[in-house]
Parts: sequence; structure tokens; C-alpha cells
Amino acid sequence: MDSQMDQSSPQGSGDETAWSVPTNVVGRTGVFTDPLWRISVCLNPVEVDLLRTEPLRRLHFVAHAGASTISTLQSYSRLEHTLGVLALVAHFRPQDELLRVAALLHDIGHLPLSHTFEGISGLDHHAIGLQLLRTDPIRPVLEKHAIRTEAVVAALGGQPPSPLTNRSGLLNLDHLDSYVRSGRAAGRLDADPAVMLGQLALKDCAVSAGHEIAASLVDLICAEARLHTSWDNVGPVSVVRRLAGQLLDNTTLTPDRLARMTDPQLWSALDSCAATRAESAMIRYELHRLKVMVGHAPGDRSGWDFSLRKIYSSAPLVEGRSIEMSAPVLAAELGALKSLSTTFHVWWS
Repeated sequence: MDSQMDQSSPQGSGDETAWSVPTNVVGRTGVFTDPLWRISVCLNPVEVDLLRTEPLRRLHFVAHAGASTISTLQSYSRLEHTLGVLALVAHFRPQDELLRVAALLHDIGHLPLSHTFEGISGLDHHAIGLQLLRTDPIRPVLEKHAIRTEAVVAALGGQPPSPLTNRSGLLNLDHLDSYVRSGRAAGRLDADPAVMLGQLALKDCAVSAGHEIAASLVDLICAEARLHTSWDNVGPVSVVRRLAGQLLDNTTLTPDRLARMTDPQLWSALDSCAATRAESAMIRYELHRLKVMVGHAPGDRSGWDFSLRKIYSSAPLVEGRSIEMSAPVLAAELGALKSLSTTFHVWWS
């Protein structure tokens, strides 16, 4: 049966197949409805085929929030975010097939627990993603639908700039979904996303909002930065990064294999390795014993130092102009994020 026509009713004759819910993520009905933005996306044939490939399916088993999923309720998957970005692109640029495909593929290179292991043994999810685009099973799907792989590579590289991956430092659709989805999971989202969406626009490939919605977005951006610099993120991330290093040192696991694991496969590997088994259990079941202090500790303090790689603070346009010009108070709030500490010391009590 054609994937676009595989729409079955929950009622009817006995020879009908079971129906699927609107949030089905393998394209059974040809329509996906994002539960956050409440956007219904009529999936193109290439999008249905991509959703059924291993790199996209794998994202369903990778936590978008990384290791902080251990300490918070930020438990949604990287695939949920990916489909949210697709929904936003389909809303703003419904006829841009290339940009829609790029939205679906923009995160396929992510490591287990998303950003947690970025940089270990030189691993870079952007580079991994581009490699996956050029190999099976993604490339044959693109070729089947007459989409040039290098065109997708260029779109993901910001050439030319797009609302998905602009390199201007302004808020793009990828980060918009991340901030709002994270805010929903943390209970700090005051505005209705569907209402918010109706008051957003794209200008010069950046998200633009009125003052009220811009203020809500800045609140979410600042809250996300505070989450990244909190005990809830720093502690678990620092521990799990150390465990990954020990796993690579004490087993035959290679960095390339680590990069393609799902979260459950990672935990299984950590539990199977004698060098990591005990602390792997501690980080999941005795997390309350973990201590985190800002800055470096004296030389006689046990534990380890940890530094965040970066803090995201991309700003929306306000009424189509830079936030510095249109809303200096909001710009100052974002500017204050630069004072957040990115160096910590962590230890077990």
C-alpha cells in the first residue's frame, strides 16, 4: 500500500488494518502532527522514506537533553525535536522540499545522549552527519527522489543561509524548537506554542517576533543557559563523559562505534565493563551524592574539573530589527549570560 494512502479507520470491516495516531513517526498515515506546535505536516514521499531509515529511527532512542535526562524530566527524544523542526519548516516554507529534507536530516550525526560526548576522541556530530548523508541508507533514498546529496550538505552548512541553519548568531528554527520544547518539558513555558507561532515571522532567515513574544523567547533562552550551567546538567554530563573515556580505554569499543550507539546501548556497554559498572549505577541510582562547585577546586580536593564547551544564546529579531536596537533591556538579559561560569569541579560525596 502506498505510504501516503495508508490511512486506516479505527472502525470498519475486518479487513482494514489498525489505525495510527496523529503523532505516528514512521509515516504510516502520510501526515504527522507535532504535539508541541500543533502543526500537521503532510509528509512528502521522500520524508516518509527517510523516517524509515536506521539513522532517523535511531534518533528515537537518543535523549535530546543528553545526560541531564538523568536528573530532570527532559526525557523527549532527538527524533521528537527533529520532527518539530520539520513542522516549523513546513509551516514557514511548505514548498521548500530541500529545506524540509535538511530539517529531517540535520541531527542524524548526534552521539548517544546528544551533546554529552561531543569532542571525545575528536567526535563531531556535524561531521558525522555529513558523512551519513553521503552513504547508505540515506544517499540512495535521496537519489531515488532526485534530491542531490550535496545540495542537502550545502543547506545544512548554511550555504546559502537558511532559517534552519543561519550562521548569523540570530535565532533559527532549529534553536527555536529546542528552546520551546525544553521549556515545555521543564514547566517554564507560559505562552501557548501554537499562539506563539502565529506571532512569529522569518526575516533574513532569522526568527522575528513582537516585543511580548520576544520577551517570552528570551526568558526561555536564559532558562536554558541556566539549565546547562546547573548541577542538573554539569554533574551528570561530567560523570558520563568520564565513563565514556574509561569505556574506550578498557574495551575494544572504538570512537566510531560509540558514536552510533543509542542511549540504551551505551548504558548496556557501561554496565558490562568492569571499569565503569559501579559508577554507571551510581550516576543513575545515587545521583544525590554528586557534588558540583563553580570554578576550580584547591589541589587537595578529590574529584575532577569540568568545562562546558559553549552556552547557546541566539537572539530573535524584534519587530524585524536587531534585539539591541528594538529591545535593549532584552539584549541586556542575553548579554548577562556571558557572566555565567563555564568551569566547575565535581566529586562524589
